Amino acid sequence: MGRGTPVSDRYTSRPDLDDTTLVVRAREGDVGAFAQLAERHQAALYRVALRLLGNTADAEDALQDALLDAWRRLDRFRGDSAFSTWAYRIVTNRCLDLLRARRATVGLDAVEEPAAPDTTEHAAEVDAGLAAVGAALRTLPDDQRACFVLRELEGLGYTEIAQITGASETAVRGRIHRARTTLAGVLRAWR
Repeated sequence: MGRGTPVSDRYTSRPDLDDTTLVVRAREGDVGAFAQLAERHQAALYRVALRLLGNTADAEDALQDALLDAWRRLDRFRGDSAFSTWAYRIVTNRCLDLLRARRATVGLDAVEEPAAPDTTEHAAEVDAGLAAVGAALRTLPDDQRACFVLRELEGLGYTEIAQITGASETAVRGRIHRARTTLAGVLRAWR
């Protein structure tokens, strides 16, 4: 790379750079560094959005909005936690905002269920079970759903979930416990 290479192109294809270095570069105006951060974390962030919102279009929109927000607010990232934790928080908050807005305009019964594919009887039972889990998740209060998804489906620890949601670890543990209890009751028929 010579001197004529634009700053934004110098670090784009450097997978060996850690998140901290990429954040510093992005703060200096390196769009490629931020693009690399986004690419590195977008699959996990998308999974959270999809699991919280329940459909691909909303999850894609939430992820895009959250990444734009992260780019705009990168100067506010203090580095007290990992970049991924900060990004999870932005995506989770965006999803919770969308859920609140959706609840104000659409009842839970109006949320579309994915169509079960025409498969064998066993696969149909599995599909029905997964649809029941998805429906049960949507009945949880937003704060419980976010904590449950981050813990049980993304495998994050209580401390990290507390940082993402802005709640105490005790509150996170309580929300997850209440979510598990509710889900166990709702899904009892599928055992």
